[in-house]
Amino acid sequence: MKLSARNQLSGEVTAVNRGEAIANVVIDVSGQRLVASITVEAVEELGISEGSRVTAVIKASDVIIATD
Repeated sequence: MKLSARNQLSGEVTAVNRGEAIANVVIDVSGQRLVASITVEAVEELGISEGSRVTAVIKASDVIIATD
């Protein structure tokens, strides 16, 4: 699959925390923890589970940077 989005981070799912409608999918991306909130239906349709290899595609109009 080809996408125009350039912000793509590949990693391994370390946890799937399901709620009633939304699941938080925790992804290890080269030692960094990334959490994606997606529907439970999407988790099931994509077959996502702990140990799955996935790619997070990030499309945002704003990026906020903070410093100490």
